[in-house]
Amino acid sequence: MIKLPTPTHTLLALLLAGISTTSMAEEKFTFLTNWYAQAEHGGFYDAEAKGLYKNAGLDVSIKMGGPQVNVMQLMAAGQADCTLGDNGQALETWQAGVHAVTVATVFQHSPTVFISHDKVENAQGLKDKTFLLATEAYTSFWPWAKSELGLASAKIRPYTFSVQPFLADNNLVQQGYVTSEPFSVEKGGKPFYVYMLSDWGYPPYGNSIICMADTVKKRPAAVAAFVKASMQGWKEYLQDPTAGNALIHKDNPRMGADQIAFGIVQMKKYQLVTGGDAQTGGIGIITEPRLKKTWDMLVKNKLIDADKVPFEQTYTLDMIKDAKVMP
Repeated sequence: MIKLPTPTHTLLALLLAGISTTSMAEEKFTFLTNWYAQAEHGGFYDAEAKGLYKNAGLDVSIKMGGPQVNVMQLMAAGQADCTLGDNGQALETWQAGVHAVTVATVFQHSPTVFISHDKVENAQGLKDKTFLLATEAYTSFWPWAKSELGLASAKIRPYTFSVQPFLADNNLVQQGYVTSEPFSVEKGGKPFYVYMLSDWGYPPYGNSIICMADTVKKRPAAVAAFVKASMQGWKEYLQDPTAGNALIHKDNPRMGADQIAFGIVQMKKYQLVTGGDAQTGGIGIITEPRLKKTWDMLVKNKLIDADKVPFEQTYTLDMIKDAKVMP
């Protein structure tokens, strides 16, 4: 784990204790999300709308990602201080020469799901189906699904972010996020079943906050302030999303209120933000054992080389461990 020098810890302690930094000049900080503005980003928008970042001494700009946006490359190029992604991305990016570090997470488990027309008792019940998979599946959950769930022989077709092919063919299994695709599938009017991959053992966190290692080392106080304010934003967003939703709609006018409401319901239903270790460690908490499970999974499935991705350098607990924003 990346460790910070002692003098920096003192400054971080002041920030994490909630001491106001409003008398200081606001420090510019750019955060890049992993998709168009949506409920899954609500806590960040809520923190911006309510001045939580400003109170933490930060002038935060939230930039949207999208289907053609490589957030890791943009962050590495200096276009963002931190970004949002699967914590497995940080490990794979490290192997590619971009030293990215996981500092906190929004979701305590991955929101990735399989959606089928048939009810099954376990993943083996899907092995004779054809799966609709996006390109990124091949470097994230699919190698794990093949090796751990026995789906190596399953047929595959490309997922183009439209649920219409799934609705038209009862033999298809649709990948998705529990907060998104089920909303679109439901409009099709047919029965369907949603299976969380995390329930079947898929280990990564979801929507982790990832920063360049140099950013964490050179601007630890700013990163810690951003993380704590964001987690407070998430707590308040789940209580009342009005302020955050207004900014989401401003950035992404095509995002309907019904879709946002569905996302919030799903986040609460599956306790994506408030479940797991967040119950005792606070919203955003990450732990070494959980992070190690993702590293082990990627090594086992030959997505990273253990010799090229030193686990202990790919994360730090210092940005989140004392924030203690309890659900």
